[in-house]
Amino acid sequence: ELVSRIKDTAARTRRPEVLGGLGGFGAMVSIPAGYNEPVLVSGTDGVGTKLRLAMQLDKHDSIGIDLVAMCVNDLDKLNVDVATQVVAGIGEGCEQAGCALVGGETAEMPGMYEGDDYDLAGFCVGVAERSEIIDGGRVQAGDVLIALGSSGPHSNGYSLIRKILEVSNADLEQPIGDTTLANALMAPTRIYVKNLLQLIREVDVRALSHITGGGLPENIPRVLPNGTIAAIDTTAGHCPRYSSGSRTTAALPVKRCTA
Repeated sequence: ELVSRIKDTAARTRRPEVLGGLGGFGAMVSIPAGYNEPVLVSGTDGVGTKLRLAMQLDKHDSIGIDLVAMCVNDLDKLNVDVATQVVAGIGEGCEQAGCALVGGETAEMPGMYEGDDYDLAGFCVGVAERSEIIDGGRVQAGDVLIALGSSGPHSNGYSLIRKILEVSNADLEQPIGDTTLANALMAPTRIYVKNLLQLIREVDVRALSHITGGGLPENIPRVLPNGTIAAIDTTAGHCPRYSSGSRTTAALPVKRCTA
């Protein structure tokens, strides 16, 4: 039933390179034409404990976008209605990233999860021209560091966020600007793929860093050559209103964003 209900979502994300359709044991995608020496690039990640908040709020239609953003598709504890909403979000995330939803795996595991609990894990595979791989090896002193804005906390730090909500007994329906705290926390992770591809076509991009767990101090050094540092102006960015409130409630220090 689930395959039948999500086939339209998969069809919307289909790319010319996809061979076959949903339902097979393996998904097949041909290498796009135009590469001289193609290199497949893959990565896998999950949404983390933001899922708990999604379940608490009974909001399942955007968590799939987070999964695509964190990198696409394994559902545990099968509730067809909930799974259909999640896959719809995955499909929207794929459309935003310009990738195809080519398959997935569902599994019911009694004893692992309670009630309507579920978990998500996903992976994506891409291809790059070997001579154009961006790995930070060409970074040098004097290069400019550019930050792309986030849509919120994305899918990181939700163990701490949920703890703050618990100890502060925060009202999730309280207004935050033109939305509510619940909606602000459940805002889908921004997908940067198309923005970055356009930037790479126009600018000599020498390194890219995805700021996830560990924040700026732990992620930026991963693409810097030995002996270099990144100097960041912490006053140049904008923090959402709930961010400062969270720091006050939890008595969190504001670290200098240097690596």
